[in-house]
Amino acid sequence: MNTRIKNINLKQPLVMVMLFALLGVLNSCYSFTGSSLTDEKTVQINEFPNNASLVNPALSQQFSTDIQNRFLQRTTLKGTKENPDILIEGEITDYTIGATTISSNTTTNPSGGVIQQAQNKLTITVKVHYENKIHPDSSFDRTYSDEAAFNSNLSQSDIEASQVKIVTERIINKIFNDIVANW
Repeated sequence: MNTRIKNINLKQPLVMVMLFALLGVLNSCYSFTGSSLTDEKTVQINEFPNNASLVNPALSQQFSTDIQNRFLQRTTLKGTKENPDILIEGEITDYTIGATTISSNTTTNPSGGVIQQAQNKLTITVKVHYENKIHPDSSFDRTYSDEAAFNSNLSQSDIEASQVKIVTERIINKIFNDIVANW
């Protein structure tokens, strides 16, 4: 029985070495990040101007910075202003805040009446032009939109601090997935 335990202990390092070798082979054949950008090295992401009828003055700069950071931090692409392999540009075409529904949350006021809370909805729409000079067939022009419902009691500054960030993050996720993951 003692010999059996020694044999297992001697085989364990061999199994570990084989496992790491297998992972190395798999990693060379497949990207675990799921990126389809294998030949592309550089990216240029231009500012996204806010051309919506309702203008949030900070939205253009915030969105442009956030999308640049996403691509530069989560890919191996390097930012450039000259002859990029990938060009991403576009515009913010819609920024609306409007009433949506009355929620089912109810409270009773002191006189015994029922109060229902109203909700508003923030919608942001962005048009994107994606140009891939290495693989032109993957280039596209698309429109992305997302929304968030929130309590109507939120102030304009609260909306811009929280809800805008949520919606732009979702839109950037969609853009990033369409370009990098090619889903």
